[in-house]
Amino acid sequence: MTTPIELVVLDMAGTTVRDDGVVEQAFQRAAERTGVAARLPWEEALDHVRATMGQSKLDVFLHLADGDLAAAQRATAAFEDAYAEIVAEHGVTEIPGAADAIRSLKDAGLAVALTTGFAPVTRQALLDGLGWGDLVDVALSPADAGRGRPAPDLVLAALLRCGASAVDAAAVVGDTVSDVQSGRRAGAGFVAGVLTGAHDRAALSGAGAHAVLADVTALRGALAQRDLLPTVSAR
Repeated sequence: MTTPIELVVLDMAGTTVRDDGVVEQAFQRAAERTGVAARLPWEEALDHVRATMGQSKLDVFLHLADGDLAAAQRATAAFEDAYAEIVAEHGVTEIPGAADAIRSLKDAGLAVALTTGFAPVTRQALLDGLGWGDLVDVALSPADAGRGRPAPDLVLAALLRCGASAVDAAAVVGDTVSDVQSGRRAGAGFVAGVLTGAHDRAALSGAGAHAVLADVTALRGALAQRDLLPTVSAR
């Protein structure tokens, strides 16, 4: 890890945006409304949802629907509706200090991308609710990149959109195993897990994270400690 970082790719729910169980609640509402997981005990379905946090919601529902694409698509639409309902009911908040952490990274000369397993409409609702429309360089969903996590597509799409010079000039940060796997598969120079979301230190380390941080506010310090920040601000 000697190439200075040019781009930071940050997950949304659980990493920069507080989740507070909203994703699980939305999955449950969608499952109840569509019957997509009726063949499974709910606890078994919920275990799968938790294990696959960070992945494309369509891919998660495709498993729960036993490969029935039409049923998975209906359930995904129901999930997006349910998530929007819950956000409207309770609002959306950032992980404490996340916006300031992003500004600090940009002040250090880095491009910043947000990525998510949500559909673009849900991603935009979160950005609007947080007032983050102009905060980052790009925000991407699987529909913008090809495949969702743990495939490398979101990271690579962010790299292309932001014009980073090499894959190892990207840092990837997320709260799930699939975030870490996506970053490692893309060849990112620094991949970190954070402990503000779905998965614990052992899971994130086991997936190959170079570091596990308390939260996203520790990222700039971690990059500085490893001499991965640009020596001269480019922004």
